[in-house]
Amino acid sequence: MSTQQIIEDALNERELTFSLHKDTHGGLPALVVELPGERKLKTNTILSIGEHSVRVEAFVCRRPDENFEEVYRFLLKRNRRLYGVAYTLDNVGDIYLVGLLALESVTADEIDRILGQVLEAVDGDFNTLLELGFRTSIQREWAWRVSRGESLKNLEAFAHLIGDEA
Repeated sequence: MSTQQIIEDALNERELTFSLHKDTHGGLPALVVELPGERKLKTNTILSIGEHSVRVEAFVCRRPDENFEEVYRFLLKRNRRLYGVAYTLDNVGDIYLVGLLALESVTADEIDRILGQVLEAVDGDFNTLLELGFRTSIQREWAWRVSRGESLKNLEAFAHLIGDEA
């Protein structure tokens, strides 16, 4: 059975939404898996199947607006507790989780483990990363919504950042 078929079977068994992207522009063929979350509602994770390994890559959040040192300290400390993936930055500073699986280690259980780790990390760390790297933006958005009578529903997790001025 091919690596791609093993991965597709594992994703189907777990009822995960995914799509196949044939190699384009010299890239690797890939499966894009949609991982449903709570804090970050959806994490698209790319599983690129190469000659010797499967590359795992998930976008976490864009480049922080502020407090870079604390954001990066958090990411580096968090890397110590992650299985099979690690936080990294792209050329513009956006935050990703990446990892490599040797082809011979690709099993349904290993795909479940690695995607579980991606989901746990992204969903579990998402609000902390927003608080550390986007505090001022959150506070401005809160104030703008209050001034216009807009819903604060998706900002409720950050109410503790607002203080008495709200």
